[in-house]
Parts: sequence; C-alpha cells; structure tokens
Amino acid sequence: MATKIDITTTQHVTIEYELASLRDRILAYLIDAVIIVVLYFVVILGALQLFAGAVTDGSSMSLYIVYALSPLLLFLFYHLLSEILADGQSWGKKAMSLKVVRLDGKEPGLTDYLLRAVFHIIDSVFSLGIIGAMLISSSAKNQRLGDLTANTAVIRLKNTQQFRLEDILKINSIEDYEPKYLEVTQLSEQDMLLIKSVLGRHQRYRNEAHRQAIKELAEHLAGLLDIDDKEQSQTEFLKTLIRDYIVLTR
Repeated sequence: MATKIDITTTQHVTIEYELASLRDRILAYLIDAVIIVVLYFVVILGALQLFAGAVTDGSSMSLYIVYALSPLLLFLFYHLLSEILADGQSWGKKAMSLKVVRLDGKEPGLTDYLLRAVFHIIDSVFSLGIIGAMLISSSAKNQRLGDLTANTAVIRLKNTQQFRLEDILKINSIEDYEPKYLEVTQLSEQDMLLIKSVLGRHQRYRNEAHRQAIKELAEHLAGLLDIDDKEQSQTEFLKTLIRDYIVLTR
C-alpha cells in the first residue's frame, strides 16, 4: 500500500502526496547511474586525457588524484546540479515521475540540494546504497540520510491509483446533460485531477485556507478560459467544469 503524507504549504493549504517507494527510487538511481557513467567515459575522461597531454607527461601525482576523484565529483555534481536546474528532479527522477519536496511546504533551496548530494557519499557510495535503502524502507517518510538532514522527501507526481475522471464525479444521465463551459476542453486531465484534489481537500478541511484556495483556483480558471459567469458558487463552478470535461472528452 502506498505511503502518503500531508504537507502544509506556506499559504496554509494542506496537500496530500504519495511518497516514492524504495523500488521507484532504486530505478531512478540506476537511470542516473547509467547517465553518469556515459558522461564520465564520453566527456570527462576524454577531457582529462586532453588536459593531461597538454600540460604534462601524465605521470604526476596530482593527475592521479584528479583521475581518482573525478568519478566521485561527477556523481555529486550531477545530483546537485540536476536537482537544482530541474526543480528537484534528476533525469532518473523525471523518468520515474518523482520529485524532491520540503516537508515544511517551502521550496527546496541550494542548501537542501547540497545536503542531499553530499550525503549521497554515505547513503549511496561508501555503503554501496545499503544505508540509503535501509533508511528509505524503514523510516516513516521514506527518507535517507540526505532527506533527513535537508528535511525533504521524494514524492510521486503520478498517483499509482489508476482511476479515471469518470470515477471522480458520476453523472447519472449523460445523454440529458448539456455542457455549460465548452472552453473547458482547453484544459488537460491533470488539470481536472488538480481541481478534484482541491475540492476534496476543501471538503475534508473546512477552514479559511482551503476556502481561499477554492476562490483563487476558480478565479484563475475563469480568467484562463475567459469565462464571466457569476451565477454559480465557486465550488459549483469547479464541479461543473469537471462534469463538462468528462462529457466533452469521453
């Protein structure tokens, strides 16, 4: 069964995420490892050989040290830079639809990504991944040492529960239903799932933060779709968008 966590954003909106499993993270790590190996042999090793031939006869101790440390440095810089540049997603995580998030709802920063990269030395390199795997499989929030020190977790961007939009909001008589907002077809299924999620959180947590989230989402979508309709409440407006989308796209 997938482990889920609730994270409260800086706007005091609680969002439910599904944590990445150990299997997901191992597969993402292996994809990253293949990329690192290719980068090392195709780019880094060739550059080092050119540099060595240009400045020395290749026998100095300093070059031996550089050759010895370059794989480790490439490994660390790859994980650091890829997560910084891709907003918490290395190429392996992208392939597995995973992402790094902070548990306090803030956006991960340079220090967080640096801690995650540095602790890969213990989690992944010197322990051959054993420490990282043990902690991910045994900790409450699937965190390795790098996650624990940076206060981060790795989540799945795609829910493993394979449900369709038809399962979100049932329409008893589709034949008699006339869609109101034809513009809704400009949106994607992921947009509809987001709307459903916001509505669900509002239903579960009746507080001002979630009412504000409903208000802002309704206003944003009305502006995006160029809809000027004041007849419905914001909650009913969002529900109508989902109904219309189901009927118009099925």
